[in-house]
Order: sequence, then C-alpha cells, then structure tokens
Amino acid sequence: MAAACATRGDRAGPGPEQAQQLVLVVTADWNASGGRLQRYERDGAGWRAVGDATAVTVGRAGSAWGRGLHQVPAGEPGPVKREGDGRAPAGLFRIGTAFGYAEHAATALPYSAMTVSDYCIDVADSPLYNRIVDAREVGAAAVAGSTEPMRRDLHADGDQRYRQGFVIEHNADGARGAGSCIFAHLWKAPGEATAGCTAMDPDRMSELLAWLRPQSRPVFALLPQAQYRALWRNWGLPAPDDAR
Repeated sequence: MAAACATRGDRAGPGPEQAQQLVLVVTADWNASGGRLQRYERDGAGWRAVGDATAVTVGRAGSAWGRGLHQVPAGEPGPVKREGDGRAPAGLFRIGTAFGYAEHAATALPYSAMTVSDYCIDVADSPLYNRIVDAREVGAAAVAGSTEPMRRDLHADGDQRYRQGFVIEHNADGARGAGSCIFAHLWKAPGEATAGCTAMDPDRMSELLAWLRPQSRPVFALLPQAQYRALWRNWGLPAPDDAR
C-alpha cells in the first residue's frame, strides 16, 4: 500500500493545541468556491502570520462541515460534507503525507512518490474507502470504480493537478459516504474550483511544502468567514482581522 489518506481509527494523537504550524483558508460563505490561504507559526505571543496570503480554490459547490479535530457546536449552521457533493470539508484537520509525481520532493513531510497503479478509493462501499492504495498490492478489483488515479498525468491526458500536494486528514476513520480523498494540490488553471480539495498556484504549493515540518504538528483549517468569527477563540485560531 502506497499511503493512507488517513489511518483508520486514528482519532488519537496530538491535538490542535499542540500545533506549531497552521495553514488557514477562509472563504466568503458556504457556497464560495475560492478563498485566501495564510500560513501561521505559533510563538510565545500566539499565532504569527508567515508570508503573504494567497488565492486558492476549494470545492465547486463551496464547503461543508467535515470530520476532523474539531467538534461543531450544537446548532451551528451549515451543510455537512458528503461523498460527491463537490464541497470542501470545513473544520480543523491534521496534515498528512505529501505526494507527487517526482521520486523525491523538497519537503520535510513524509513523502510518497505516486505511480501509475496508485489510486485513492472514493467508492463508499469499499473497505479501502478514503485510502491511497497500490493496485499491484490490493488487486485490480479493489480499485475498480475509483475515479481518483493519483498519476493523473498518465490517466487523464497529462493532468498536472497531483504533481505536488499533501493529504488533508478529513474523515480519518473512513466513515462511509462522509467524503474521501481530500488533498491540497495544484489547480488545473488559475481560479478553477475542485471537486472538494484546496488548489493553488504551483509556486505557492512549493513554498508551502518546503515550510511544513512534521515536528511542528501542522494543522489545516478551512472555514467560511462567519464561522471563523464565531469559532476562532474556542478553536485556538488566529484572531480574524476585525477582532484584533
């Protein structure tokens, strides 16, 4: 098996309060297909912005509450992420394995070089749901029906979107139909939305991969503006501009 989108049952481990690096995406509202990404590092005074904010795209239908490190307060409005809904998961998530087409990458994150036989399983009924697997190991039948070959350049007319990226650990325990194969990756064209991932310019992705350090327990957060203003204190996130 090449890599896992998320290790089944891995709800334990370091929580967000121990994170020293944060990748934060804020969108205008639940239906927005784009937003702004800002990096942060934690120091003695709290979160400190690193570099400039950059434009990113998210799901073509916007975003929806995902399954991550957070607990959504009772009564908090918003849709819930489902397989195939075209929405990016909102919430707070661990950052997992980096991946790409090259044999090696300029990143301190664990890295998996993808091959023509690597797939992420987006078939909700599969026991391998929400995992990246190698068809040579699990068998061709196990990847049948998956629409997520990890070497899109070889399966989809040279598509470069997965040339660089990393796993966003949404739905870590593989709950059936709750959404799968959530990544940060390159955009197909500037401003083009995704099926549920977060996409960006190649230079910004290279910068992000070079900056992330596993020893800093990095986390990824995505929230619409209203939810960010409501939850940033409880979730230990940087103060929004209008709260400073």
